[in-house]
Amino acid sequence: MDARPPLPPFDLDTARQKVQTAEDAWNTRDPQKVSLAYTEDSRWRNRDTFVTGRAAIVELLTAKWNRELDYALRKELWAFEGNRIAVRFQYECRDASGQWWRSYGNELWEFDERGLMARREASINDVAIAQSDRRIFGTRPESERGVPFPLR
Repeated sequence: MDARPPLPPFDLDTARQKVQTAEDAWNTRDPQKVSLAYTEDSRWRNRDTFVTGRAAIVELLTAKWNRELDYALRKELWAFEGNRIAVRFQYECRDASGQWWRSYGNELWEFDERGLMARREASINDVAIAQSDRRIFGTRPESERGVPFPLR
């Protein structure tokens, strides 16, 4: 597997770039494409689910995006050091019944020397919202890149 720049150790610019690259990939909702940013044996905790390896990541993401319709995500760099990055994120989606949700979360990422994520731990909380309360629509416009999003 080729390297996935930027590579650790991260500085402010490369950490921000890594976060934006992840946001852009996840907004494609393409499990196969997203999985390529992770090591073959990447370990995840996603809510209460624990998975290891790309095949399991693809399976988890396929189920996620079959369930979470019209998914749109925003990530923000929270902290970084060496080969680790912490992010906060929010995403919105609707379920099959039409109920809209905003999910708030934090992720801890650890990268190998090739810039592939070897470990991801995500804590996520969901809040039901009215469709009129939505504020995240599709891929982030260029004018909003690097702009912090509101807590609520």
